[in-house]
Amino acid sequence: MGLRLKNLKLVESRQELESFPREKMMINTINAHSYNVAQRDELFAEALMADKLIPDGASIVWACKWLKAKSRPKERIAGWDLFITEMNRMKEGQTVMFMGSSEKVLALIKERARKDYPDLKVVTYSPPYKAMFSTEENNAIVEAINTAKPDLLWIGMTAPKQEKWVYENWYALDIDCHVGAIGAVFDFYAGTTKRAPEKWQKWGVEWLYRLLKEPRRMWRRYLVGNAKFLYNITKERF
Repeated sequence: MGLRLKNLKLVESRQELESFPREKMMINTINAHSYNVAQRDELFAEALMADKLIPDGASIVWACKWLKAKSRPKERIAGWDLFITEMNRMKEGQTVMFMGSSEKVLALIKERARKDYPDLKVVTYSPPYKAMFSTEENNAIVEAINTAKPDLLWIGMTAPKQEKWVYENWYALDIDCHVGAIGAVFDFYAGTTKRAPEKWQKWGVEWLYRLLKEPRRMWRRYLVGNAKFLYNITKERF
C-alpha cells in the first residue's frame, strides 16, 4: 500500500495556522482525492508529505479518528482557511506571488487583492498550460519566482501537478517564505468558481455542492473516488 494516513503528521486545528514559523516552508493539503492518487503515484506521495499537511476534507478528519491515527484533526481545514490566515499575517510592503492558472484568473486575483490587501505588492505568473514543462519553461518559472523574492508564494496548478512541481524544484527556489499549494483557491478568490454556501461547508459536503455544479467534470472524482477512498481506508485499517 502507498501513503498511509494513520502515520501522517497533520495540522489539527485552524488555530495552529496562526503559529507557523516564518521560514521557508512547504504547505500542502490532503483530501480523499489526493489520498487516492497517492496510493498509485509514488512521487506524489513523497511530495505530499510537506512541512505542514492540512486536512482539507471532512472524510480525512473522520478517517483519522476511525484509524486511530497518529494525528486526529479536530476539524476540517480548507485551503481557503490557510489562504486567508496567511494573507492576514502579511505585513505592509511585503510581496505575495501567485504562480499558476490563466492570465484571466490572475488578473482577477490581482484586482481583488489590491482592494483586500492594498499594502501588499502582488506578483503573478501564468505558466504554460500543459502536462509537463520543458526545461526552458521550468527554468523560467523558477527564475521569475527567485527574481520576485516573495514573502509568500501560492501555487495553483491542481493536484498532483502543483505538489510535484514544488517538491521537485524546492532546492532551486531561492526564497525564504511559506509556499502553499492551494489549487482551486485561485478560482475561488478570483470569483470564477463559487465556493459552497457556509452550511454545506459546515456539514462537510462541499464536495457534493461541487459535484452538483459540475457533474460532468466531477462525477468520477467524487462518486468513484469516494468509493475508492472507503476501500483504501478499510485496507489501511485491516
